[in-house]
Amino acid sequence: MTAVTIVLPAMLRESIGTTRLRVTASTVEEALEEAYRRVPVLRHHLCDESGKFRSHVLCFHNGKSTREFGRVDLPLKEGDEIAIMQAITGG
Repeated sequence: MTAVTIVLPAMLRESIGTTRLRVTASTVEEALEEAYRRVPVLRHHLCDESGKFRSHVLCFHNGKSTREFGRVDLPLKEGDEIAIMQAITGG
């Protein structure tokens, strides 16, 4: 298990009380599950009914989008950062 930081969008601060969580996990997926366990409402904000990220939610592992890998079971190293961002769309 490895200690990593999850950085959350500032707009969630009011709902969950923070924008940073320190968790211990072996993969990005495990880190996210630990965050959901600690802050259950976080899953509602980030995931749809199927448990996948909502279409406007982006997840980055050390600056690289998990969408590039097509999965979130990526291994973690000490000090890694998982950043959650909300995509902005418009016209």
